[in-house]
Amino acid sequence: MANLKRSHFYGTKGFFICLFSAVAASPSAFGKESVPKGLIGDWSLDLSTNEPAWLKIEEVGGEPAIYMRVHVQSAGPHKITEFKDKRFTFPIKIKREGKNGPEVTTNTVKVGLKNGKLDGLILNDDLEKPYDRITFTGKKFAPMPKRPDLSKVQFGHPISLFNGNDLTGWRLYNPNKKNGWKVEEGVMVNNTPKTDFGSTGSYGNLQTEALFDDFWLHIEFLVEGGRNSGVYLRGMYEAQVVDRDSRMQGLQGVGSIFGRIAPSVNAGKEPGEWQTYDLTLVDRHVTVVLNGVKVIDNQPVEGPTGGAIHTDPTKPGPIHLQGDHTAVRYKNIYLAPVLKK
Repeated sequence: MANLKRSHFYGTKGFFICLFSAVAASPSAFGKESVPKGLIGDWSLDLSTNEPAWLKIEEVGGEPAIYMRVHVQSAGPHKITEFKDKRFTFPIKIKREGKNGPEVTTNTVKVGLKNGKLDGLILNDDLEKPYDRITFTGKKFAPMPKRPDLSKVQFGHPISLFNGNDLTGWRLYNPNKKNGWKVEEGVMVNNTPKTDFGSTGSYGNLQTEALFDDFWLHIEFLVEGGRNSGVYLRGMYEAQVVDRDSRMQGLQGVGSIFGRIAPSVNAGKEPGEWQTYDLTLVDRHVTVVLNGVKVIDNQPVEGPTGGAIHTDPTKPGPIHLQGDHTAVRYKNIYLAPVLKK
């Protein structure tokens, strides 16, 4: 980016770092080296900056492909510039919230195995510490479980997550953000003047204090035209919140698991109407019922969606509501946990 200076960025907290790349390479990039089998798979990354991040390395047609995301947004595809000593090197764009608004920089990622463990770097000499040199390790996902038989899954008694009077049991994800959330006439309301769908902004996301494993969730929402929010299951998988006629459609439309699974039909309602979600998450498989219509039927979610606050599918997480996008309303929030055998 032109005129990029270290002073454009600030603080460790409140940064929204994002990267997503689909990396392909020509055979000449690799010579005779083969990709270590231990690298192949999905990884929950542990960055030195504590940003949620995910990595996937696979082979497609005999060639490696790399996917990587840190928090939100996307960049790429990028060709691998080097594969040497079993380590990949490639450029990646990262979007951060700076003092003067969102800024995008180009960084270098180096990743491989060291003593059998994932070992990586994200480098940019133009940025202040700690973003000039980010180290990371990773925990590999277990293989995707088989499609669960939901008729045999036992759910506990539904519990109310929102009492209709105040925000007891909820908190801002980032306490340094502005709190636009309040309760009006039994409805959870997020008021923000922001109207764009960008993830960088001064208003905060809201989440439950409690953490959950697998569950069924019922939640009702209302968005006006040109507005956007999202419901994150366990803080990892976003069910998109827009109206039927939104410019966001398909993989990004209402009823989708954002960027991962498109709904079979657009069962959304017009702007300004209340809509209902019934969302079931079991063994990394998601079922979405939108306004009484099953639009996603027990399908696997291959990885976290953009904006995930953590990326480890073995860990419990909160119900996490987007408030950094635009104004939105929620009510009647109930959750029934899966009973462990």
